[in-house]
Amino acid sequence: MRPGAAVLVSVSLLVLAAGPAAAAPPPRPPLPERMADTGGGSMLITAVAPRTSSTTGTVTWWSRRDGHWERDGSAPARFGSGGLVEGGSRRQGTNTTPTGLYDLPYAFGIEPAPAGTTVPYRPVRQTSWWCQDNDSRSYNRWTDPRPADCRAAESEHLVTYGTQYAYALVVGFNYERPVRGRGAGIFLHVDGPGATAGCVSVPRDAMRRILAWAEPGRAPHIAVGTQDGPTAITRY
Repeated sequence: MRPGAAVLVSVSLLVLAAGPAAAAPPPRPPLPERMADTGGGSMLITAVAPRTSSTTGTVTWWSRRDGHWERDGSAPARFGSGGLVEGGSRRQGTNTTPTGLYDLPYAFGIEPAPAGTTVPYRPVRQTSWWCQDNDSRSYNRWTDPRPADCRAAESEHLVTYGTQYAYALVVGFNYERPVRGRGAGIFLHVDGPGATAGCVSVPRDAMRRILAWAEPGRAPHIAVGTQDGPTAITRY
């Protein structure tokens, strides 16, 4: 056997033993295509946390084009200081962010709407409140002015949150038919100094971009959930 032939034979046998190279796995479909429901529209915001105890995660906004979902933007997100909990079992005052799929009824802000905003946008005034009083007929509603049956101590005076409510989107959690004690005033808004009281927040620039991106005619929704487990975002 000529020099080097033994090495060549050994290498050839190893290649044969290994067999053909395994095919690369197909690319994973984008998140909205793995979800049980996206709300029926062609725009979706996803807010994903690693686990229910997390207070940080990622918000991504998507558009459906030519039958497929495409990522339009992404930003770091903050959740409630109490983590996340299934929306149907949430209790008011727990500082938890409700998981689930929700519509986005309208936007509001202390500052003027960003250029390009087409969603309904309510300017916050000194008389603007969000009623969180369980005994009020205006529970979980914007009120301007605050009605007599809605106690100030049980509500949010919106103008006092100059940073967070510079721009915000109302999340339709417990909104259409409010259940007393489940929670009120869940928004997607600008980051404050830390975790939220149950809302989802993003940096100021991201909130401006989301407002300019959302088109009411395309029925945008928001899905909030964890990466896996009973509150996995793909279950909604």
